[in-house]
Amino acid sequence: MIDKINKEERDLLKSFNRGEWKSVNNLEERKSDLKNYARTTMRKEKRVNIRISERDLRELQRKAVQEGLPYQTFISSILHKFINGNFSYHK
Repeated sequence: MIDKINKEERDLLKSFNRGEWKSVNNLEERKSDLKNYARTTMRKEKRVNIRISERDLRELQRKAVQEGLPYQTFISSILHKFINGNFSYHK
């Protein structure tokens, strides 16, 4: 089974086996806090206004159509990929 885990999972397992993990006080309270943080973070009701050129907007809309997505969803997807390190750019 250890062959089927990724590098991040292997690193976590090694860290755990080295005894680097410590129990937290008030475990239930901490779990509740983390659940609330996750809910708040993942809520899609947040709005961000950006200014881009008309030409860039048209290009984003064109590419969104090619992907079969609304352009707002397409932009959100690009940002999500970038933040998670799954999207690279070249200068």
